[in-house]
Amino acid sequence: MSDEPCPCGTGRALSQCCGPLLTTERLAETAEELMRSRYTAHVFGNAEHLWRTWDGRTRPAVVNPGEARWTGLEITEVVDGGPDDMTGTVVFTATHEGGELAERSEFTRRGGRWFYTGGR
Repeated sequence: MSDEPCPCGTGRALSQCCGPLLTTERLAETAEELMRSRYTAHVFGNAEHLWRTWDGRTRPAVVNPGEARWTGLEITEVVDGGPDDMTGTVVFTATHEGGELAERSEFTRRGGRWFYTGGR
């Protein structure tokens, strides 16, 4: 796995940040960590990680990372979503060539795993 900087913006190497989550070497410990890994999955076009981490109760039939070229991630608020929480919220702005996406993402922990449940 690469020692290039992780696209999620932590400043850590991909191999020490989101990389192990994308390859299923480990699970996200917090909602924020899962959100960052999902952003990184969008950067790399990794639909499998997006599918696997999306709550089956809210996931669409097809998960497509799209064609956007993502250029940055800024997390502006985190509410709960820690290792002992059952829900969490992460507010972020993700920039891409031609625009940005601002979202308030909701996460749920079930069976010890964090899942993205939806955003607005």
